[in-house]
Amino acid sequence: MGTSTVTGRTRSMGALFTGVALLNTATVGLGTAATLIVAAGSGAVWSGLPSVANVLGTAAGALGAGRLLPVHGSRRVLAGGYGLAAAGALVAFAGTLATSVVPLLLGILLVGLGNGGAQLSRYLAADLYPEDRRGRALSTVVWGGTVGALAGPALMAPAAGAAAGFGWPSLSGPAAVAVLATAGAALAAAFLPRHVPPQREPGLRPGPEASPPGPPKSLAVADRGPVRPAGFARPLVAMVVAQLTMGAVMTMTPLQLQAHGHGLGVVGWVLSAHLFGMFALAPLSGRIADRWGPHVAVNAGLGVLALAAATALAAPTAHTSGLPIALFLLGYGWNLVFVGGSAQLSRDLAPETRSRVQGTVDAVVWSASALAGLGSGALFAGGGYGLVAVVGGVLALLPLAFSATRDGR
Repeated sequence: MGTSTVTGRTRSMGALFTGVALLNTATVGLGTAATLIVAAGSGAVWSGLPSVANVLGTAAGALGAGRLLPVHGSRRVLAGGYGLAAAGALVAFAGTLATSVVPLLLGILLVGLGNGGAQLSRYLAADLYPEDRRGRALSTVVWGGTVGALAGPALMAPAAGAAAGFGWPSLSGPAAVAVLATAGAALAAAFLPRHVPPQREPGLRPGPEASPPGPPKSLAVADRGPVRPAGFARPLVAMVVAQLTMGAVMTMTPLQLQAHGHGLGVVGWVLSAHLFGMFALAPLSGRIADRWGPHVAVNAGLGVLALAAATALAAPTAHTSGLPIALFLLGYGWNLVFVGGSAQLSRDLAPETRSRVQGTVDAVVWSASALAGLGSGALFAGGGYGLVAVVGGVLALLPLAFSATRDGR
């Protein structure tokens, strides 16, 4: 392999990793501040609106980016998405200064659109490597979420203090950090290689990324490319189930802890264990997907999710042992499914439809987050934390049972 190829790959991986890390930093800090602002101004009943805006924006961003990437390339699409996120962060910052909910939610929606492109960066990383290394490549970019999960909360207090020093509302500080982070992500995207459009007509001189000469394919034919249903149906179902299980149990855990008299310190400790499981071990998940196959990683992740739900059910009040373990397993089970499912999508889909299908899958998965947040509240109100854990565990086991039935048949 030539030195220029290795250098270009390293530069691209660095740009993709940096973009994901910075977008995650912006999203975590801004989302937390927005939740507190909305709760203080409009009541706790509306405090979930920032999360809904972020999820809807991310789903729409992933869907749009998946369709634009084959035409315009990663550099233009990610830079444009991150630029849109920076504009959204500015709008949200203005909302925090005026303590106005509408611009705050609009800004978060725009940041979510940029975050949708960041989520697809893992597939762009996988495409840089041969098939037997794609799991590790995409897991490296997923691991970038660890930076945001740690930096976002850690920067909130100093940013709030700096904002107060300027005479601004303290919660405008995290929004200012989001402006800087999203602008940095847009700058990082400039280091991605330029896109060479695919050849459309025979006789044209092909570029480095152009398709070989031959009869042109119509857009309709390309859209009906040979995508095997098994190539995306199984990972899609598994990733949606993982998102539902994780989202339901994770969302209700702070309420469970609060109901038993625990403060924010305990909530933060338990959620830190969860975030560590979600991101920190992503490279291990990638190695499992490359060594034993994506389906092994997915099935292992579903099993770990079921174990996490069982642990939460068995120790619903053990804030120093059972719940941190359950939330760590919940995060890592999700990570195994996410990395394994993504690796399968990067291998099994036809090149001409790959980005479109990947974007659609991500949009569906992120939409499942909104469903998990709404459904878990109803379950918690009707049957408590135990019912949430039971439903989450059953959901995780269903794809395993279905897969075993199909394989046995």
